Amino acid sequence: MKKRNFWNWFGISLLSILLLVLVVPILIPIPSLENTVPPGLLADPDSQFIKINGLSVHIKTMGQGEPVIILLHGFGASLFSWHAVMEPLSRYGTIIAYDRPAFGLTERPMSWTGENPYSPQANMDMLLGLLNHFNVQKAILLGNSAGGTIAMQFALQHPDRVKALILVDAAVYENGGKQPWVRLLYKTPEMNHLGPLIVRSIQNQGIDLIKMAWFDPSEITQETMDGYTKLLQCDNWDRALWYFTQASQPSGLTGHLIEFHLPVLVITGDTDKIVPSENSVRLAAALPNANLVVIPRAGHVPQEEQPSLFVRSVGEFLNKIQDLMP
Repeated sequence: MKKRNFWNWFGISLLSILLLVLVVPILIPIPSLENTVPPGLLADPDSQFIKINGLSVHIKTMGQGEPVIILLHGFGASLFSWHAVMEPLSRYGTIIAYDRPAFGLTERPMSWTGENPYSPQANMDMLLGLLNHFNVQKAILLGNSAGGTIAMQFALQHPDRVKALILVDAAVYENGGKQPWVRLLYKTPEMNHLGPLIVRSIQNQGIDLIKMAWFDPSEITQETMDGYTKLLQCDNWDRALWYFTQASQPSGLTGHLIEFHLPVLVITGDTDKIVPSENSVRLAAALPNANLVVIPRAGHVPQEEQPSLFVRSVGEFLNKIQDLMP
């Protein structure tokens, strides 16, 4: 009798715990975002919007002629992260910067059929669509942080469309896709409900991350801070960022580094606290045809902290490989 009472108690307790774990999170209310607007209302005078794979994509362009250089921003950023270098880089050719889905002013779909627009593959398809839109047969891809990994993944998928890579503090050795069990947890109904609320923490923690990205945070201007926090004014920014987080996958690039035979420039700030500078040094050593530039007094975003040194380094690389470009 006592044994049966124990198992009854155990079963009731286990059921209660399961109800707490499975039901209570879904019952937590998610308040609506306040003071947000459609992304198009936040556009700059030089903003452009083009349709790629059915999405309205925010871009900016400068310069003309060859080579065509595509700028790829990192996580939590936007094409704004290139604002200090777009004009000087345009002296070397055509510069195209764009916002990836979940960031900047590019459209944030809340439902879709087919490929998840926030997935790594959708990012490859969007970049291909961008090249096709501008009739660019081969481009130089310049990516910062996660933008560097996208540039490398695209070069593996479409080697005939890439002339060279410029990787700025590229997050190659960081496991941005999380462990498999974490990705499974992200897709549960409970986490799917709470996810948008969880990512809203970036409203407070994001400021600290911006400061961590700089060698000297005291030099961050209000214009820079406003440029990075603009995404918090866009409708559905929280849900889009959650969908992006759910769709993240490990890049798997470390097993393919020997395959990159095209010219590569690896740039790092000398005190990067997000992607440690030694990882960029390691990356340059592992790539068959890479040059390394370490920019002093710079962190994770040397293009913002040391724009002159950054542009000079890129310019020297472009001049060096010019004769190799078809």
